[in-house]
Amino acid sequence: MSAFPIPMLSILTALPVAGSLVLFALGRNKNLVRWSALAFSFAALALTLFLWFHFDSTSGALQFQERHLWVAPLGAEYHVGIDGLGLLMLLLSSIVVPIGMVASWQIQERVPLYFSLVLLLQACLFGTFTALNFFHWFIFWELSLIPAFFLIKVWGGPNRTRAATQFLVYTMVGSVAMLLAFLAIFLATRQFDFIDLAALAQSGHLMPAVVDKLAWHRFTPEHLGLIVFAGAFLGFAVKVPLVPFHTWLPSAYSEAPTGTTILLTGAMSKMGVYGFLRILLPIFGPQMQVVLTPLLWLAVATIILSAYAALAQKDLKRIFAYSSVNHLGYCLLVIFAVVKFTGGDAALTAEKYAAMNGVLLQMFNHGLTAATMFWFVAMLEKRTGGLRGLNDFGGLRKVAPVFTGLMGIALFSSLGLPGLNGFIGEFLIFKGSFPLVPWATSLAVIGLLITAIFVLGILQKVFSGPLNEKWASFPDLTMGERLALAPAIGLMFALGLYPQLVLGVINNSVVQMVQHLRF
Repeated sequence: MSAFPIPMLSILTALPVAGSLVLFALGRNKNLVRWSALAFSFAALALTLFLWFHFDSTSGALQFQERHLWVAPLGAEYHVGIDGLGLLMLLLSSIVVPIGMVASWQIQERVPLYFSLVLLLQACLFGTFTALNFFHWFIFWELSLIPAFFLIKVWGGPNRTRAATQFLVYTMVGSVAMLLAFLAIFLATRQFDFIDLAALAQSGHLMPAVVDKLAWHRFTPEHLGLIVFAGAFLGFAVKVPLVPFHTWLPSAYSEAPTGTTILLTGAMSKMGVYGFLRILLPIFGPQMQVVLTPLLWLAVATIILSAYAALAQKDLKRIFAYSSVNHLGYCLLVIFAVVKFTGGDAALTAEKYAAMNGVLLQMFNHGLTAATMFWFVAMLEKRTGGLRGLNDFGGLRKVAPVFTGLMGIALFSSLGLPGLNGFIGEFLIFKGSFPLVPWATSLAVIGLLITAIFVLGILQKVFSGPLNEKWASFPDLTMGERLALAPAIGLMFALGLYPQLVLGVINNSVVQMVQHLRF
């Protein structure tokens, strides 16, 4: 139990749920609904900042814990808590949701339902990033699919039904595989708690217990461990997504209303990477080590192939969708690399610390930058009647210099330009992973080169060159839009120039995560 007297994490999770109920009670006053939804999202951000400033960064242990027996026969507890990883994901979710709401301001149909679903999705994100018992965690993991599905299905583009269905089917298949894997573990251990399961795994008792209790004596612990790992792996690989489980993502991102796309890429995709860090790495580390080379090839394929796919697109949303897969591929590269056996080499262990710090920073930076880039796409669509093709524009910098400059900052942040937030995360990833897996890291650099090509291509085709006369009266950003964008752009510079704002909070949690990986 936490020594903190107030159940802060439960309050934080319940706050958006309460907000969604209030929105329905407000009736059909659309502006009141919008502002009320935004107020609840800012209240969640304020509460998250409270947690941030009361978090003990000198400790890598779980904090703000709440633990209550729930369904004893199922080993289900209401167990929540956060370390640096969980805290960072809460902050990211609290930032991305208001951005998604502002980008959705022009939604006119079923406004109370739309913003209620956004708040429910936020509650599911908070629940996923704080739950420490699989039973409890899986409920939030699955519930998040419902608001996301309807946000795409009801307010999406012409092919929204197919995109929403594909999104739901892919993620449900992955979830079923993961559920079966954890049911096998529960039948053997009577445990659903992530912390207890990680301790069993690190002691080497988890998979022998599964073999013994389930009477699968034809399988060695190693073979059965790989089968169970494959089920859990599939659930998270689809969510990130990892190539070749990514094919649902481009259509979902492009057909969803842009405000919803912001939520999908800025926060929901991080649920998959979070699952790799919180669940797969500590519980299935030995199994990941056995299949390390195939996993590294999948990470490299995710980085390079998604970058090539982005280069081939003409729709800005599809470009940024594939770019998101590319950026999260770097995180997976490190997660797989840190399971490599290093024999206790102190120098390589320090590189693991650096690389894992880079992963957490990359998750946050990508969420912020991707959300901002899609926000600019929403502004383009608003000004052009829905156009977002790469070849639909040209020369916009002449009539909209502020728009061009600020979107350029977001694009260069995505590219990893020094001085912006995207640089330090990628630098730590490459610095730490190269001594561990030099061949995979060297191949991954190709992804950086391709990213530079398509980012510069966007700047050239949309903003440079002769002005398309069709856009001679293209309006620049209003003062309200500039003020709304200022915190996101300012945070890009702040983290680029002083990354210790985040690294100082998460480093001890990273050290503890790596130290627990003993094979």
